[in-house]
Amino acid sequence: MDPPSRPLPPIHHLNLELILIPPILLAIATALSLFTHSDTDLYMLYSQCHSHARIGWLSRVPLFGPLVCFLVSFFQEALLSPVRSKGIMSVILSYVAGLLTITTVESSRICNQSAFFLAFPTATWLIFDLVGGALVWEIVIIPAFFHRTKLVILARRQGTTTSEGEEAAEPELILGAPRHLSTLAESISIPVSIAIGYILPSLLILLLPSDKTTVPILVWLFFPVWVSFLHQGVRTALLHVFRDHPTWPRPFHLETSLLPLVLTYAAPILLSLASHIYLIVTLFTHPHDDRKEMTLATTRFIMVNMVFVGLTVLYWAFIEAGWQTALVMLVVTVLAGPGAGVCVGWIWRESAVGVDWIGRRFGPRAAVIAVAVGGTGSRRGSDGERDGERGQEGGNGPSEETPLLR
Repeated sequence: MDPPSRPLPPIHHLNLELILIPPILLAIATALSLFTHSDTDLYMLYSQCHSHARIGWLSRVPLFGPLVCFLVSFFQEALLSPVRSKGIMSVILSYVAGLLTITTVESSRICNQSAFFLAFPTATWLIFDLVGGALVWEIVIIPAFFHRTKLVILARRQGTTTSEGEEAAEPELILGAPRHLSTLAESISIPVSIAIGYILPSLLILLLPSDKTTVPILVWLFFPVWVSFLHQGVRTALLHVFRDHPTWPRPFHLETSLLPLVLTYAAPILLSLASHIYLIVTLFTHPHDDRKEMTLATTRFIMVNMVFVGLTVLYWAFIEAGWQTALVMLVVTVLAGPGAGVCVGWIWRESAVGVDWIGRRFGPRAAVIAVAVGGTGSRRGSDGERDGERGQEGGNGPSEETPLLR
């Protein structure tokens, strides 16, 4: 029987150079928009820090003191109005929580372990948070994912050996369970690290009075470091405690394991929904914008950045998983906020294309590989040989719900 017709996502048939044109154009548009929306008040804010007129104990720190003072003062001003700016910033912070969750999940995929920028996202997140903003997503993060995806597709087409019979450079891309997380401990270490390292500081800067947020904002600015340390520490501790447990050391597929899936994505989705509702309510109950001039300048600058990040992530979803995934992300964003949109879209994205589908597209050799990759019972662990045998016997062969490599 002929398989159902499903269109290939654009990443499969477009050259990488062509795919990268829109992010470059978005980067140019971002730079122009940020320049247009720059305000003299922002330059004066840095001037005050440089002259030690603001947060003296911080601005006097050698070398980086004035810059860090400016960043802290910038976010203090952005949170200064008690209604409108708090509502806007709560939505933005919950969106960042969603983005942080999906990139941390991707860093833990087996297929991304040898890709430095994907497996270790701390540096790129620090640059995004402290300096680069949306430009980091458009020039660094998204191109790195696109490049990795192209390598995955090429590896899947070629199989385990090259045309000369040499062993493939990265067999983990096509053997075993490459879209699985490395261990079940990730389903706890990821949400715990994000909750403590990012969400807790974010709640503090939202809820505390503006004159008491200097230290919380300073701590929050370096959230990629805290999230990374906590992620590695909690995972190592769990693997040590449960090292003799038959399930914990094994890879597992997050999106087909209900409880780990809920644990991983619950916090950013709920925070996004709550902040989305709060912003809508304040727009109706407080129609007058209570932001002063400096707060308007800072929140406008942040909003422009995040709008371009959102457009870039939406393009990312479309290129790698097709228009349906991008549409799901967009609809959920409208209904429950961008943080929920990116998380739900990412869950949908994982099941948008099945491994057996790529097997049908790439021929018999890829179909055999698809059985090895997709014939895993993620709820029972994922031993490569045993699962491959199951797939050949037909007991647990790949289906339309079998997750595909990115």
